[in-house]
Amino acid sequence: MYKKIIKAIKNPQLAILVILGEKCSRIIPDAQFLNLKYKSIVKKKLNLKEPKSFNEKIQWLKLYDRKPEYTELVDKYEVRKYIAEKIGEGYLIPLLGVYDTFDEIDFNSLPSQFVLKPNHTSGDVYICRDKSKIDYVELKKEVTMWLKRRYYWVHREWPYKNIKPRIVCEKYMVDESGSDLKDYKVFCFNGEPKMIQVDYNRFVDHKRNLYDPEWNYISASIHYPTDPRIKIKKPKRLEDILELAKVLARDYPHVRVDFYSINDQVYFGEMTFYHGSGYEKFIPESLGLDLGELIKLPSKR
Repeated sequence: MYKKIIKAIKNPQLAILVILGEKCSRIIPDAQFLNLKYKSIVKKKLNLKEPKSFNEKIQWLKLYDRKPEYTELVDKYEVRKYIAEKIGEGYLIPLLGVYDTFDEIDFNSLPSQFVLKPNHTSGDVYICRDKSKIDYVELKKEVTMWLKRRYYWVHREWPYKNIKPRIVCEKYMVDESGSDLKDYKVFCFNGEPKMIQVDYNRFVDHKRNLYDPEWNYISASIHYPTDPRIKIKKPKRLEDILELAKVLARDYPHVRVDFYSINDQVYFGEMTFYHGSGYEKFIPESLGLDLGELIKLPSKR
């Protein structure tokens, strides 16, 4: 805590972020909270009256586009029902279990490899490649911490506010690399796929390449560096991925629909309504403006 205070004194913007990360900040209304956080991270004033950039419109959507079904769609367990109804169970990664507490997990019944993740946060995951090497004491601490998190308060992403925290266990999957599982993140605007983001080397040297729907490389980056020398092969079922994304994104002004491509099979990953929570840096900046133009804001809810 002492080190945090020293850093905050030296950097006022960091001080604001530290305060916004504390429980006491929950008394701050959403709009004021987002204004403060946006200014501290993006280093620009947030324009909610006439938002233009992608990041600004993401903040607007957090505040004013609050369809009740969003809560189900961002819940990594409940969304499985929606996916089964919309495109079919065959696109779901096999489920090994769902638990309310760590102590409910029967590790003896799980295979040697599996994946654990909370249903109600973003970015938290435990990938088990060898069950015999699990440190159960440390894993219990991590999983218990996940269950205590209230992700809504971190970025004021409204759909996460009323999710019942659970732990989801899914089958461990890898793609043709034998060691990695690339995400194909399809940015959709009013149901139309416009850009695909591919994350790779996530746990070593995280990079991100961008492509248009015809799989032409886009010389730009979002938050993580891009590498034009890395030639990511066009997924065998790219057309199917795009069509599936259209079906799932049809009713929403903007949503990112993620898929995995493993040999000839496509699997659903997740639906994300607030990419990077609206704080990630676009290089060049014009890309953020171009994507912002594609978001047609609905009436306020």
